Amino acid sequence: MSFSPLLSKLTLCAAIALVSATGTAQAQSATEIQLSYKDKKFDPAEISAPANAPIVIKLKNLDSKAMEFESKTLKVEKVVAGSSDATINVRAQKPGRYEFFDEYNEKVARGALVVK
Repeated sequence: MSFSPLLSKLTLCAAIALVSATGTAQAQSATEIQLSYKDKKFDPAEISAPANAPIVIKLKNLDSKAMEFESKTLKVEKVVAGSSDATINVRAQKPGRYEFFDEYNEKVARGALVVK
């Protein structure tokens, strides 16, 4: 009687379970940040998050016109329709200051994410 096929199946099942558990743990460790946008201003203008953990920004566009959340340093951009919400997923970042802005009002609509 050979245990090789059984052992291979058990190893495969264990590997799948480990990958699933790791993915769940990473999703649960994301930092969620609430951010709103109105009258060409982000509120709050400066947000913070811990280093080396994924970030989820929940953005509410309270204006009737669309805006585009953009950050070159975070490598994200997302158009958010007027009077709607958006979720912006940001990869884990090293400590630092990361600027973001509304592409349509870049000179006045600015903010920053501070990662500590």
